[in-house]
Amino acid sequence: MNKISVIIPILNEAKTIKALLFHLIDNASLQTISEIIVVDGGSTDNSIAIIQNLDLDIVLLKSPKGRAKQMNIGANAAKGNILYFLHADSFPPNRYDQHIINEIEKGHQAGCFRLKFDHNHWWLRLASWLTQFSWRACRGGDQSQFITRELFDEIGGYDESYIIYEDNILINELYARNEFVVINKKIKTSARLYRKHGVWKLQYHFWTIYVKKWLGASADELFAYYKKYIC
Repeated sequence: MNKISVIIPILNEAKTIKALLFHLIDNASLQTISEIIVVDGGSTDNSIAIIQNLDLDIVLLKSPKGRAKQMNIGANAAKGNILYFLHADSFPPNRYDQHIINEIEKGHQAGCFRLKFDHNHWWLRLASWLTQFSWRACRGGDQSQFITRELFDEIGGYDESYIIYEDNILINELYARNEFVVINKKIKTSARLYRKHGVWKLQYHFWTIYVKKWLGASADELFAYYKKYIC
């Protein structure tokens, strides 16, 4: 029987983590979820206390800071044959577990959901609408990532040299192998960075990072740009 291990890297996610964990349980069948793993990268808020005080069976792990490292640690501890990587501010659709398993049973070893931002700006609505298509340029970690354990291990997991853009590096590898499907159901994600920086300013920086990587920028160069303009 297919079993999903949900893996959530966090760093100071006290505002959303409780709601997300209840959402994951309320919108899935316990028969299909192997475990929910939260990997903390050194939170200094009360994220850990919130998780520990919940009457839920959550696997809580600690890791050095960095989503790639955190997700790899979570994957190493996972027992399911399907890994589902999820950002702490992204809420997958009802029956997300069955949607994922349906694709696995069709022979699709990896993929994501289409996106919906919790913001009504016209550009974010357009960007969300575009994520239903299979174009590589429309992919990102906020859409979540499911992948079979077998394929994840074959690829070698997330590249830990990337402090940012780690989701895209894995997605690039999946597209190169023609192993990616977009489930036409919406995952709702926070537009908090767009609210913080402004829609156009942040979108410009994201496009710049995308182009820099396309032109051959190193992981360190991408992180330096992110740290200067976004972090």
